[in-house]
Amino acid sequence: MKSAVETLNPTRVRLTVEVPFEELKPSLDAAYKKINEQVSVPGFRKGKIPARVIDQRFGRGAVLEEAVNDALPKLYQSAVEEGELNPLGQPEVDITDLKDNELLAFTAEVDVRPEIEIPDFSGISVEVDATEVSDEDVDKAVEQLRERFASTSAVERAAAEGDVVKIDLEAKVDGEVLEDGVAEGVDYTIGSGELLDGIDDAVTGLEAGGEATFTSELKGGSAAGKEAEVKVTVQTVSARELPELDDEFAQLASEFDTLEELRGDSRKRLEQQKKNDQATQAQEKVLDELLGLAEIPVPEKLLEDEVQSRKHNLVNHQLGQMGLDLETYLKIQDKSEEDFEAELKEQAEKGIRTQFLLDEIVNKEQLNVSQEELTEHLMRRAQSSGMSPDQFAQAVVEGGQVPMLVGEVARGKALATVVEGATVKDTNGETVELDDEDETAETVEAESADAKSEEKDEKAEA
Repeated sequence: MKSAVETLNPTRVRLTVEVPFEELKPSLDAAYKKINEQVSVPGFRKGKIPARVIDQRFGRGAVLEEAVNDALPKLYQSAVEEGELNPLGQPEVDITDLKDNELLAFTAEVDVRPEIEIPDFSGISVEVDATEVSDEDVDKAVEQLRERFASTSAVERAAAEGDVVKIDLEAKVDGEVLEDGVAEGVDYTIGSGELLDGIDDAVTGLEAGGEATFTSELKGGSAAGKEAEVKVTVQTVSARELPELDDEFAQLASEFDTLEELRGDSRKRLEQQKKNDQATQAQEKVLDELLGLAEIPVPEKLLEDEVQSRKHNLVNHQLGQMGLDLETYLKIQDKSEEDFEAELKEQAEKGIRTQFLLDEIVNKEQLNVSQEELTEHLMRRAQSSGMSPDQFAQAVVEGGQVPMLVGEVARGKALATVVEGATVKDTNGETVELDDEDETAETVEAESADAKSEEKDEKAEA
C-alpha cells in the first residue's frame, strides 16, 4: 500500500491511497464467505458455493463492493498511522480507481488537530478580586441564618411586607384558565420576589379572605413568557418573628456556644468562599490571556458539530426540564436568535481552542493522571450530576467515557501549570498565592468537544 498526505489547510488533510489488488485478498475471501452464508444456489450446500458460481450468479461487482467495504476502514487507519495524523471525526472517502485484479485507489479528506506552538506564558499577569470580608458581610450571613429560624403566627390584620401569606392562584390567558395555571395553598413571603411580578402589590393590604387580580408575565409552564391575568386569594396572613441575636440563638442554630463564636465561624467560611472564587477567577483570566497569545485554528466541521451539540443539550434537556421552548427562552432573555447563535458559536470555539491548547501543554509537560486524581475528579462530577459515585462511575465505564474524564483532569493540571507561572494580584495590589489543591478541577467549556472527539471511531464509510 502506498499513501501520501496533502495539507489542504491547517486543520484538514487529504490522504491519497493506492492498494495492490493482492492486498485485498483477505477482504475478498471474507466477502465470498459472507455472501455464501446469505444465499442459496440449487445443487450446492449452503456455505459451499464456489467463488466462480457466486460471480456468475450475483456478479463480481457485488463481491468487490463487499470486499472494499470491509477493507476501507483498515486501509484508512493504516494510512493515518503511516502519516502520523491525529484525525477528528469521520473522513470523506472517495474511491478514485477500482480495477479488478489490479488496483484499488481512494482519497480520504479528514479534519486533523492543528499543530500549535505553545506561547511563552511566563509573563501573564492578571488582577482578581480581594478576599477581604467586611463586618457587613458577616452581618448579612448571620441574618440569613436567622431568617431560616424564623417562626410564624397567624394575625388578623392586613398583609404587609415580610408577612407570610397562604394564597390560591388562578392564571388566565386570553380569558381561558390554564390547565397548569391553578395552585392552592401556596406559602409566600411578601417582598421575597420568588413568585410572579406584581404579586407583592396585589396581596399587600389584603386580609384573610381577600382577593385581587393583576397582570404578569408567566415565568414557566405551558404559557411561559405570555401575559396572564392572575387572580390571587389570601387564605391566611402570618407574621414572621425572628429570634433574638444572642448566645441562645447561636446554640440553637449552630455548634457554637456564643454569638461571637458563630460570627467568627461565618467570617472564616466567607473568607474560604472568597478564596475559592478568587482561584476560579484567576484560572479564567489566565486562560483568556493564554488563548489571546496563541494562534489556534478551529476545524469548521468540528465547530459546527459542537454548536449543534450545545444547542441540542440546551433545548432538549435544560429548557425541556423547565417546560420552555427556545422561542420563549429567547424572549425571557431578551435575545434575538442571531445573538443566541453568535454566543453559542463563540462559546463552542473557545471550548475547542482551549482543549487543543491545554492538550498540547499536557503533551509537552508530560503531565500524567494518577488513579487518585481521577477518583477525586469522578467524585466531584458525580456530586454535580446528582448521582452517587458508584452510579456515575458505572455510567462512565459503560459509556466508554473514561478517556474523557482523564482528559479533563489532565487539562486541569495543564491550566494549573500555567496559573502557577503567572503573576496574580488582587485589587489591593497584593500578590495572590493560589493553592494547588484544586488543580485537577474541570477546566472550561471543553467537555463536549472532548467527548465528541473521543466518541468518533474514525472509521471510513464506503
